[in-house]
Amino acid sequence: MAKKDTAQDLGLTVKKDEDFSEWYTQVILKSGLADYGPVKGCMVIRPWGYAVWENIQSWLDKQIKATGHKNAYFPLFIPEGLLKTEEAHVEGFVPEVAWITHGGEKKLEERLAIRPTSETIMYSMYAQWIRSHRDLPLLINQWCNVVRWETKATRLFLRTREFLWQEGHTVHTDKKGADVEVKKMLDVYVDLAESQLAIPVITGKKTEAEKFPGALYTTTIEALMADGKSLQMGTSHNLGQNFAKAFKIVFKDENEKDQYAWQTSWGVSTRLIGAVIMSHGDDKGLVLPPNIAPTKVVIIPILFDKTKKQVLAKSKEIMKDLEEKGISVELDDREEYKAGFKFNEWELKGVPLRIEIGPKDIEKNKVVLARRDTGEKTDAEIKTATNAVEKLLNNIQKDMLKKSKEFLNKNTYNAKDYKDLRSLTKSQKGMVRAFFCGDENCEENIKEETGATTRCFPFNEDKKGKCIKCGKEGKLILFAKAY
Repeated sequence: MAKKDTAQDLGLTVKKDEDFSEWYTQVILKSGLADYGPVKGCMVIRPWGYAVWENIQSWLDKQIKATGHKNAYFPLFIPEGLLKTEEAHVEGFVPEVAWITHGGEKKLEERLAIRPTSETIMYSMYAQWIRSHRDLPLLINQWCNVVRWETKATRLFLRTREFLWQEGHTVHTDKKGADVEVKKMLDVYVDLAESQLAIPVITGKKTEAEKFPGALYTTTIEALMADGKSLQMGTSHNLGQNFAKAFKIVFKDENEKDQYAWQTSWGVSTRLIGAVIMSHGDDKGLVLPPNIAPTKVVIIPILFDKTKKQVLAKSKEIMKDLEEKGISVELDDREEYKAGFKFNEWELKGVPLRIEIGPKDIEKNKVVLARRDTGEKTDAEIKTATNAVEKLLNNIQKDMLKKSKEFLNKNTYNAKDYKDLRSLTKSQKGMVRAFFCGDENCEENIKEETGATTRCFPFNEDKKGKCIKCGKEGKLILFAKAY
């Protein structure tokens, strides 16, 4: 007879603050978010993980459409000649490109790149579609997969050879229109991170060395993970006219004169799920913000032979009330597992709220509500349980963001000089604020000597001072070790 899994067998075997990397991997594998695929560096997103992605995708897709964009789809395969059209762009991506050289047994006349990003395939079509200023702005978004043949150590959700994302690509008549678009979509990403993922972010501009290949400038949202490393969660780029000139995206202006278009691109990926795991997870497993949880509430009936029917009937009534309110709920009525096992399993999966109901609870006309984020338990009257659940879910969402903001503030430091920067990046985990001149040599030296990279020049920070490395005039920037 096969041995039954126990909660101990299924649970995490390492603590978050002892081995963060191993803890992260165990959370993903044991909660059922994803698994390793048969191709090295690729992952299988399991139903629980894909449901989280669908909730993120659904919310974001509505915002994208509400801001006037339309979804489309472009081919996965890009001819080599087309990929090499924009020099700076291709230089940044060629090392990661996966190539197709044969169709069946026949060698192709021209290699095909498997989409590392879609600028080239999309812009070759834009050049055919755009003729007049009346065709602009062109606002297109694509949900798809991309392949980047990473040679570094891969990590589930954070760095895999294939991942899912959305990429917006827009065309405008002038720089002002492109600038407005860049900020608009970055603001949408801030809203996504904070209102849905409960992760506070810092917005700012990337350095020249860190900007997107071929872009005029890159803006970013940066977050701080629980291990003190920074994670770039999304970017929005003003591409200037570089791609328009390379792909001949030209329009007739109001005076019937030919003008090169201005373009933007912006995107987020399944990396966001990695951010949620690292920001909120604990030693029991995943902790999901209610807004993106596939199941917001799990009902666990405490079953005994004599009272089983009564308890299950009341559990189903509560479940029906929650469903009518639009709250995703699951009733775990499996009889082969004890309640304690179920508690541990659903905590591992990160479900925000648990309802416990047994015969004694029914006698008192109450249920027990257990929060996943804090472990706090409260009683609620059965007749008002649905309202209590709604209120608690809202509070959990807000409290998770508040806790993350406090963590970010607590772990953001100011460096007085270069010695201080080196000391802080070595002894402390977090973001370090300092002045920086923007010179690429300074940037590279700082990276080599501290292991920290520039994250962004924060917006709404006008202070100037001497560069922490060379002493030239600089602007305030954030340094951090990063994923």
